[in-house]
Amino acid sequence: MYPFIRLMKEHLAYRRSSLDLLGTHVSRHICWPWDLDPWRELNNGRTLTLFDLGRIPLMTRTGMVQSLIRHRWGVTVAGGSLRYRRRVRIFHRFELRSRIIGWDHRFLYVEHAMWRNGEALNHALLRLAVTDAAGILAPGRLVEAIGDAGRMSPPMPDWVIAWIAADAQRPWPPARGAEAQSGGLA
Repeated sequence: MYPFIRLMKEHLAYRRSSLDLLGTHVSRHICWPWDLDPWRELNNGRTLTLFDLGRIPLMTRTGMVQSLIRHRWGVTVAGGSLRYRRRVRIFHRFELRSRIIGWDHRFLYVEHAMWRNGEALNHALLRLAVTDAAGILAPGRLVEAIGDAGRMSPPMPDWVIAWIAADAQRPWPPARGAEAQSGGLA
């Protein structure tokens, strides 16, 4: 189940504090029993859900959520790359750091990382699409709507640029593969 109670806690904790568009939102969390997989560690899918507990307050604190609501826009995760490096076990406490790295003509790029005792546990790069009824909007429209008209994206790190280029080479739709022909993958 989606962690609505935890999300509400984060909303209440940070709703009155503003943050620069390129600032880092820091929050603290605990790995609860319902976050675990069969191997008694933080489930990889749940990790993505917990990133919401950083991204949504980040977007609220920067004024994005208010602008999205005002203009009847939405935002959706349109891709990502994750690295899992250290186990997160039951009742482990961790810090989640979330920030906007930059944007291009189509997407906002957000970075999330969980930290424990000064060590990175995992790291994600997500691209977000701002949407309206007609499709994807240029992220600059959202940046303008929050009052940063004319603000340009900072230069993105080389590893982000490389990921964008590599992902652009990925075929879509995905190949069905030999397994589909023999009754496997559909």
